[in-house]
Order: sequence, then C-alpha cells, then structure tokens
Amino acid sequence: MFKQSLAAFAFAAAAFGAQANTYAIDPTHTFATFEAQHFGTSTLRGRFDKKEGTVQFDRAAKTGKVEVTIDTTSVSTGVAPLDKHLSSKDFFNATEFPTAKFVGDKLVFSGDKVTEVSGTLTMLGKSQPVTLKASNFNCYQNPMLKREVCGGDFETTIQRSQWGMAYGLPGIPDNVRLLIQVEAVKQ
Repeated sequence: MFKQSLAAFAFAAAAFGAQANTYAIDPTHTFATFEAQHFGTSTLRGRFDKKEGTVQFDRAAKTGKVEVTIDTTSVSTGVAPLDKHLSSKDFFNATEFPTAKFVGDKLVFSGDKVTEVSGTLTMLGKSQPVTLKASNFNCYQNPMLKREVCGGDFETTIQRSQWGMAYGLPGIPDNVRLLIQVEAVKQ
C-alpha cells in the first residue's frame, strides 16, 4: 500500500512539474506596433523597439500566462519630432512611465493552438482589461536553436482615453489598434 501511494505521489508530482512550459520572448522575432487614424486622413503607424517577456503554457491543460513588458521610451515612427511628441506627457509620458505591461492569464485554445489571451494592460499607471485575438499561432522545432519556438500574430483595439491619453480628442480618434507578432523560445 505504501509503495503504491509513493508511486502515485511520484507520478502526480512528475505530471504537475511537467504541466506548463516556459518560453522566453525573442525580441528579434517579436514586434509590438500600433495604428491610429491621423485626423481622419491617413493611418499613423509606430512601433516599440524594446520589449521582453515570458510565456508559460500547457497545451494539454489549456492554461497559461503571458507577460510582456514594452519600453515606451523606444517608440519609433520613423519621424524623430513625432517620436518626441509621442514620448511626451501628451501621449506615453515615457519619462514618468517608461514601461507598459500586459499580463494575460486567460488563454483560449482551439485544439492545441492559442486563439485568444485575456488579461490586463498597465500603461500610464492605469490598468485595464484587454483581450488579444490570435490570427495565427504555431509551434515548431527551430533548426538553429534546436528548441521549440511558439508564436503568432495577436491584435486588439483599445481606447487610449481609458489610460488617460486624451490629447487631440476628438480630432485624433480614441481607438488605437495594437498588433503584436511574437515568437518565444522554450527554456
């Protein structure tokens, strides 16, 4: 009886320890970009050059957690004066709030593929719920790294005013489309 209990405990402990795999976000294959209408004429696009984070997920249990930190001081549109304005108190206030962070703890799966991640986006000192929808998700064995890499294209639309970013309203629309293309390497 004792041996059976010990064997059951060892099996349960091994199964529990093997549940979630951890993946480190590869900053060279991860892009955080945004799109917003510019006074109803053209689409303004920008990106954040510095980002980091981790992903933990268990395909069998269909659970996981995502943490992505974006360095708001690295905002880049290709136009230096615009980057300076976006970094100012009118928008990202990057001096006072140098990072934005998404923490997602509700993953939705279709089979073994992630289709949605819901969590909280903290920006400008305020936290609001956000759901990122996946338009693509896949895992593969990277031939160079000899490790599994998982990733996909995720997007959502937020209202920037929910975080206190109200400069230019209503001329500059409130809705901002966020796009995150991410690849993460199994650790």
